[in-house]
Amino acid sequence: MKPVVNLDEVEFSRTVKQGEKFEARLAPIGPRVGAKLLGYNVTVVPAGKRAFPFHNHHANEEMFLVLDGSGSLRFGDQEYPLRRGDLIACPPGGKDVAHQIVNTGSDDLRYLSVSTMLGTDVCEYPDSGKYAAWAGRTPGSRPQDAPFAVIAMKSATVDYYHGEDR
Repeated sequence: MKPVVNLDEVEFSRTVKQGEKFEARLAPIGPRVGAKLLGYNVTVVPAGKRAFPFHNHHANEEMFLVLDGSGSLRFGDQEYPLRRGDLIACPPGGKDVAHQIVNTGSDDLRYLSVSTMLGTDVCEYPDSGKYAAWAGRTPGSRPQDAPFAVIAMKSATVDYYHGEDR
């Protein structure tokens, strides 16, 4: 395995599309270069779209580098304009570090994503009130494909001893 790849050689093998707001092409890089503890990919988001919902991680940290295009970053309760060369830090934590990159420009927005790949994490989605939890995720895989994964509404919680009669 070669530990180097040029960005013009990456292969966009994953597409996300949901409704009118979410659309992106992703090129996983980490597995291709032998990454073990970090995940890397290039994401291309068309004008007016976003790749993923507004979310925060409780364990994993993410970093983004804008390669081309322009957009905006929702971060906590703030918004920041984005342009080529901007570096974004998204540390683990609560809703105050929830984040979402939106392509507000007229051309594709292209960015490099880097993430710690702790196999266990919990994400919150403040806009919808849901959460996701997973364990056993490996670099390059989707959270929902982990050996243990759940996505649910926070409003559906139960007491710690619910159903524990024995």
